[in-house]
Amino acid sequence: MSRAVGFRLSAVGLMLGAPLAAQQILPLPDSSGWGVHVLALARAPDSSIWVGTYGQGIFVLRPGASAWERTRSSDDTVAHSISWDFVHAFAFGSKGAIWYGTVGNGWGLSTDGGKTWRSWEFRQLGPEWQYVAPNGIVTRGETVYVATADGIKLTWDNGTTWRVITDSVGTTTARDSVWGRIRNQYVLAIAWGADSSLLVRHLHGVERSIDGGRTFQRQAGPVGCRTRSGICPRSFLIWTDTTHQRVVERVPPVLPQILTAPRDFVVSGRAARPTAPRHTWFRRPISLDDQAYIDQTYRFGSTMGGNFQPHQGVEFNNPDGTSVHAIGNGVVIYSGPAEAGANTVAIRHDRKLGGQFIFSVYYHNSRLLARVGQHVKAGDIIAQVGNTGRATNDHLHLEVHVAPTTDSSKIVHPDVRYPPFNTNPELWIEPLPGTGLVAGQVWEANGQPVQQARIYGLVKAEPRETPFSFIETYGPRNHSDPVYHEHFAISDVPLGEYVLGVEIEGKRVYRRVRVEPRKLTWVEFRPDARN
Repeated sequence: MSRAVGFRLSAVGLMLGAPLAAQQILPLPDSSGWGVHVLALARAPDSSIWVGTYGQGIFVLRPGASAWERTRSSDDTVAHSISWDFVHAFAFGSKGAIWYGTVGNGWGLSTDGGKTWRSWEFRQLGPEWQYVAPNGIVTRGETVYVATADGIKLTWDNGTTWRVITDSVGTTTARDSVWGRIRNQYVLAIAWGADSSLLVRHLHGVERSIDGGRTFQRQAGPVGCRTRSGICPRSFLIWTDTTHQRVVERVPPVLPQILTAPRDFVVSGRAARPTAPRHTWFRRPISLDDQAYIDQTYRFGSTMGGNFQPHQGVEFNNPDGTSVHAIGNGVVIYSGPAEAGANTVAIRHDRKLGGQFIFSVYYHNSRLLARVGQHVKAGDIIAQVGNTGRATNDHLHLEVHVAPTTDSSKIVHPDVRYPPFNTNPELWIEPLPGTGLVAGQVWEANGQPVQQARIYGLVKAEPRETPFSFIETYGPRNHSDPVYHEHFAISDVPLGEYVLGVEIEGKRVYRRVRVEPRKLTWVEFRPDARN
């Protein structure tokens, strides 16, 4: 699907396996006009169809119904709401229990067919457990397992009490006792094996339990794969087919994401060609042996569809204790608590951009290993991942600043939430193997940038736990790179051709782009230009 050209649409032929192949499914309501990005499909025991979406909540089609029902986080009362509108997991338990999981705000349960909900979100869970794995909820009798980037929680009394399965580093609250241990708490997939064993895939491989998660053994056989890019899709080997709750030992399709072209889709001309980047790259702050993917839902300048403040950096979701590496050579100018108490390291790099200084800043660490005045080299371990400060999960928040001053208070300061010189780190750090970058501008007819515009047409398969639906242009609190003067930039794009589309002053404008490894493709959108 990395080569797909198209957009998400509420198509008629949603497929949920052979039993539903002949069943006609009504189109999903499409309020945006750009389609509905479907993240999860499941069939309940009563044959109703459940659809989890990117930013539009849950849709349900009851047997014999002539319209979809919809549940969102903004519904009239808490009892009728779900915790978050980014839903990519469903499971069905005993006595009519319906469970859902989200991208970034926990999970929930209904025991009355979806009329009312009880949710576990940040207020109940704290700064962990927010990222449920794709299709990451499984049931067996009255026992429910919820797999997340911080380990697994299980309950057999509909969430009145919880136990946890985590690694030796993972912490837990006093009320949630440890049920079992796995080698790494960042869970990518969970499923029941054919022999009723519990299979768990995490960042460091696959483990199997025959006693419900009390003890685990490493699964023999291949736990990785070879790809042209050198990066293995982390859904390989274990994928939960939610409809049948079984293990499929293959790489799952990128679907369920509905990809086809809108009726007014017209584009002509050759694809924009990639070129060499205009300034050099630093290394990535997280090793490829750990979780080196950038969180796709909340990139630099993004508001995650209007739900958050414009983001000032990029995030790497990783378990607490993961090593944080310096992205380049330089001198440590700050090591201590910063904005909202986040443990932070800042480096002034040896290289410059013209006469300006380049800095990198690393937030939310659990432990700081670099001291002020120390000269570090690219790849040196300077901290460990955590969730200190304003964090909703274990992760590294990385910023890159290009400043005319060496004053560290202009780079990192406990009272500054919007630093004045930060730029998009995706233009500064080396993309993943086999991938490239796309950057560009979106202009109104009067020559002003279009802020917080959504650019559709690019769907990325990995990482599946933070799905990607659209690019957002920057808002007033973000700064363009001093070389590119871009309105948006996105890295780690698989090679291929894409058609990108955006709405400007009521008109849809499309552009065709080509992406090549280690190169940058520049594209501009203007309402008066020919498509």
